[in-house]
Amino acid sequence: MKNPINRRDLFKTSAAAGFGAVIAGTTLSGCAQSVHKAEPAVMLNYPTPPKDVIKVGFVGIGNMGSGHIRNLSRIEGCQVAAVCDVRPERTAWAKQVLMDAGHPEPTAYTDGPRDFQRMCEQEELDLVYSAAPWEWHAPIALTAMRNGKHAATELNLAMSLDDCWELVETSEKHRRHCMMMENCCYDYTEMVLLNMIQKGLFGEMIHGECGYLHDLRALKLSPTYYYNMWRLQYSIKRNGNLYPQHGIGPMAWCMGIHHGDALDYMVSFSSKGRGLNAYAREHYPDSEWVHQKFALGDVNTCLIRTKNGKTIICKHDTNLPRPYSRDFLVQGAKGLARKYPEPLVHIEGRSRSHQWEKLDAYFDEFEHPVWTKLKEDAAGAGHGGMDFIEDYRLIQALRKGIQPDINVYDSVVWNAVIPLSEKSVARNGEPVKFPDFTRGAWKTARPLGVDTLY
Repeated sequence: MKNPINRRDLFKTSAAAGFGAVIAGTTLSGCAQSVHKAEPAVMLNYPTPPKDVIKVGFVGIGNMGSGHIRNLSRIEGCQVAAVCDVRPERTAWAKQVLMDAGHPEPTAYTDGPRDFQRMCEQEELDLVYSAAPWEWHAPIALTAMRNGKHAATELNLAMSLDDCWELVETSEKHRRHCMMMENCCYDYTEMVLLNMIQKGLFGEMIHGECGYLHDLRALKLSPTYYYNMWRLQYSIKRNGNLYPQHGIGPMAWCMGIHHGDALDYMVSFSSKGRGLNAYAREHYPDSEWVHQKFALGDVNTCLIRTKNGKTIICKHDTNLPRPYSRDFLVQGAKGLARKYPEPLVHIEGRSRSHQWEKLDAYFDEFEHPVWTKLKEDAAGAGHGGMDFIEDYRLIQALRKGIQPDINVYDSVVWNAVIPLSEKSVARNGEPVKFPDFTRGAWKTARPLGVDTLY
């Protein structure tokens, strides 16, 4: 069998060869857009045979992977049949959790970083789910689909536009779903706002603000939190918005992206970078990180315009001291709401003129039906329950043979912010165009998958 991932080997290989070429070598990939012109976006609402039990192979049992293993162990109709990690102690942990939950003992794959390929070739699986380091997500998803399995992955799905196009074309060729697991799409407040938008409370949508603003200095510089300190390497080599999906995912749902609108073009700027060196001087004064040159600016800001004239601000801020925020704001012709630092709303005709009111006053009336159905089951799960809901929705969609809430086209365009932001930053804020991964299918207004309850 031809090895599909030779060009994406270990992280150190990509760091040496791929990072330096990201801006010059992975721009708009125009030649790939001509593929499948006669049958655009074939994986939109593509049905697959329904199944009573979805057999899962899970790759990467670290910080997020552990939570997903626990979630999957208690979802009806889900069996984790294989687990894969370079650390045998992590697959042993996962096996015990699954067996304690009443599942058959899964097969463990621990023979190096490529052992997921053997798992995909040998195991009878319906879905391969990855929570490995970022650089492995695209190779794992591609290998899964080429072996007849659906693919789901934690963030980030892809780090280049070439990989985005390859994921789309592989999904279409093999007729397998490929989805990014964006848990913040399912957060309680974001789904309340989505419901309010769909019911017309804000009028026509005009503008949104979002991002990922999370002090990660201690985690990036910890020698143990990220396996082999893999996340720090991106701060050393790349400069842009490296983690946009927590903001742009739920914002895309609110703005109707791929449901009658599309991301058109963007500009991006990065500040200077000082935060990691300053933290290292204080906490690791004898380490190499004190004098390390980091490419990543401490704050990156992207300004995006959609085909229909909406604007979106998306920020990335992980190297400075700050409280956690995703800066989530939606604004329409009749009002606006924001989530941070506290949930507030103003709706013309309902709120006092020129005054905010507490958004939680609207929670009972506009709780999203998905949360109404699943909040008891989700109680106690990761990130306030949204992690369980995203896993539950995925498994039940595959059991029913319908498209998951987040499809391959959504997944890759949310990820495309990463390489496009790098390109714009490198060109002093020059506007860059988003590829149309749907080949025009975005123009059709259609319901979100999350509008279907199951």
